[in-house]
Amino acid sequence: MIHKTIKLSCFALLLPGMLYAQNVKKLTIQEAIQLGVENSKNLKLSQNKIEQNLAQLEIVKDEALPTASVSAMYTHAEIPTNKLTIPGFDPINLPKRADAYIGIASVQQLVYGGGKLKYARESTKLLADVARLDLDKVKEEVTFAAVDTYYSLYKLSQSHMVVDQNLASIASQLKQAERFFEQGIVTKNDVLRFQLQQSNVTLTKLEIEGNQRIVNYNLDVLLGLPEDTQIEISDPAGDAAAVAPLTNYLDQGLTTRQELRQLDIRNRAADFDIKSVKANTLPTFSLGVDVYYINPTGNFIPSNHQYIVPVTFGATLSWNIGTLWTNKNKVSKAKIQQEEFGIQKTIQSDNVKTEINRNYQNYQVAKNKIMVLETSIAQATENDRLYASRYKNNVASVTDRIDAETLLFQAKINLEIAKADAGIAYYTLLKSTGKISQ
Repeated sequence: MIHKTIKLSCFALLLPGMLYAQNVKKLTIQEAIQLGVENSKNLKLSQNKIEQNLAQLEIVKDEALPTASVSAMYTHAEIPTNKLTIPGFDPINLPKRADAYIGIASVQQLVYGGGKLKYARESTKLLADVARLDLDKVKEEVTFAAVDTYYSLYKLSQSHMVVDQNLASIASQLKQAERFFEQGIVTKNDVLRFQLQQSNVTLTKLEIEGNQRIVNYNLDVLLGLPEDTQIEISDPAGDAAAVAPLTNYLDQGLTTRQELRQLDIRNRAADFDIKSVKANTLPTFSLGVDVYYINPTGNFIPSNHQYIVPVTFGATLSWNIGTLWTNKNKVSKAKIQQEEFGIQKTIQSDNVKTEINRNYQNYQVAKNKIMVLETSIAQATENDRLYASRYKNNVASVTDRIDAETLLFQAKINLEIAKADAGIAYYTLLKSTGKISQ
């Protein structure tokens, strides 16, 4: 019975850890990007817009199909004055009432409409391409959001690790100060200063942990994970590659950026719009077949030879010649609208170049910061070692000792943050070229 109680107690102690472990998910930055793309609601919305454009394309294609209609009519006539007398002719006696059934079936096919249907199809296809580029752009935004949030969590995790190291070091220094105090080497003030430092760093740790929970939750939502998932991240600092010449990124941005490609497509679509407007001045030609059913007997199903079914074939050529002088201003308006796309592309190209240059310089600065901070850590480490030795020998004050230690751990935190900032700056540079995944 005692053994069972011990086993149950051990299981109860392990259960929270087991449940916690089930909600822990280790993710690399590439896995986070993949999950973000797969579960993005914004991407699903963009995909829906593409499907809408494709559906509209099918509607435009349907306009080239023949039109057909069927109608049926029943008429009843009362003829109070049913005798018609015309001088020089025998009187005509009409029935007092009459019934008739009439049916019409008609099929019409537009053979030539100035090419407007063709231009409409091509223009709609191009609008579907614009929607696809919208999807690509949203995908880039989702990817960058996953990267940015992942790096934010990385910053906090690294800061948390350094703070834990700082607390461990302070605890060691506090024990040493307490021993020195017992031996009469230092004053009570030295002990209190280390205790105060420990409290301040503990407060910093609490703030970091709170921010970690916020960012972790945001990343769970962004990636479509259960909201209680604890994400363990790997060091993404190695993802930042060596920077290429600025011209490489400028050339890629001017070629790849979705906004510029969309303006090119809209410019091509404007060509078809102009052609469609010009087509208003051309004649149209169509063919048609009409079938009539005329039954004047009043019987729904008449006897033989009491109804007729004439079939007519027709060809229609029409030309609204008034458009020859009323359409020119519409063409001018369409051309002006097309010119707007060219102006917009010039402006957007300048914006893209300035954005890429800014992000390129920011990445360079971020990389240089890492080198400077690595040097400062080496200096802070040596400074901390010297003041630790001096404090043990009662040469340096407790303030000098705490300041040296604080500088070292602050430099370590700054380095981890700088690595994350460099990674974000690298992905920001890639995003400004229009393609994060190279």
